[in-house]
This record gives sequence, C-alpha cells and structure tokens, in this order.
Amino acid sequence: MNPMNPTQTLPYTPLVKTLLPTRSALRDLLLVLGGSLFVALCAQASIPTQPVPITLQTLGVLLVGAALGSRLGFLALVAYLLEGLVLPVFAGGKTWAATSFTAGYLVAFPLAAFLVGYLVERFGTDRSPWKTLLAMLLANLVIYALGVPWLGYMLAGIGKYAGVEAVLQAGMIPFLAGDLVKAVIAAALLPTAWRLIGRR
Repeated sequence: MNPMNPTQTLPYTPLVKTLLPTRSALRDLLLVLGGSLFVALCAQASIPTQPVPITLQTLGVLLVGAALGSRLGFLALVAYLLEGLVLPVFAGGKTWAATSFTAGYLVAFPLAAFLVGYLVERFGTDRSPWKTLLAMLLANLVIYALGVPWLGYMLAGIGKYAGVEAVLQAGMIPFLAGDLVKAVIAAALLPTAWRLIGRR
C-alpha cells in the first residue's frame, strides 16, 4: 500500500475513486472540473421562485460529494464558486453579481459536499439507502444553516425583514419536500451504482 495515496487508506473508498483508483494530479483535476460542471448543469434545472429559486443544484452538490469524497468534492464545489465569478453557472444562468440573496447557500456548498464525502469515507454511507438518506439530510442542514441567516441579513438590509418565521418561509420551508425527494433519489442512485459495479 502506498502511504502517499490517501485513496488507498480510507476505510471506505468513494465511488469514482473505486472506478479510477490510480491517483494522479491529472485525474484529480479532471474530477474536480467534471464535478463543478455537473453541479452547474444541475443548477440550470430551476424554477425561478423569489428570493430563492427551486433547483436541482443541491442534488448535484451532494452527489458530487458522495462520488468524489471529501477532498475532491470540496474542491469541486470551490471550483464551481470560482467559476461563478465570471461564468453564468448558477441557477438561472447567473454569476456572483446576481446572487446577493442566495450567497449563503452557495458558500455552504463546499462544506456540504465535504460532509457527505467524509461520511462516505468513514462510514460507507453511500452503500446503504438509509445511511445515504441520512447523510443527504444532514448536508442539507449545513446548507440551510448558512443560507437562511444570510437571507435574513440581506432582507434586513433592504428593509424587508419580517421576522424569523418569514425568513424560514422564504428560504427553507417551501424547499423541504423537494430536498427530501432529492435525498431519496440519491439514496436510490448511490447504492444501486455500487451494486452495478459489484463492489462494496
């Protein structure tokens, strides 16, 4: 076992690293860029509700974290955020300049991807539907923990803050059912992928 290769020392290897076990700088770069592109594509599947759109973006974030692992998942989402400085990769074809209300959610994406990847690497959560579902829901809490307070702050800045309940109604409650559906989708996809490749 090569002690310099963290892919080989993890209790559980993430899906993509199992399929591409030979670590190299080129492999990691391509996976990071591919992960960021996947999230960007998911972000374009959106319903432009205000002030926070409904998108498949979070599903992309969590799948990337699970498939790439904590380190590469985190880097993929950092790359996604950096791309948003100049490219229209966010929901609705937006860049950072048009995301003032949703910036908190975006900043939370690398942390959510890292958490999902960490749970996969340490506990093999993506091998079990129920464990996958739990990991996805925990990561969604991370996104809300940063996104909702920032939304409240921005609403207060324009004189539209109407209390905690109103902020939750604007930035969390309408999305909970969709988040549960996306978590269920991930809980079906990831264990199925492991069964298809015949490894656990």
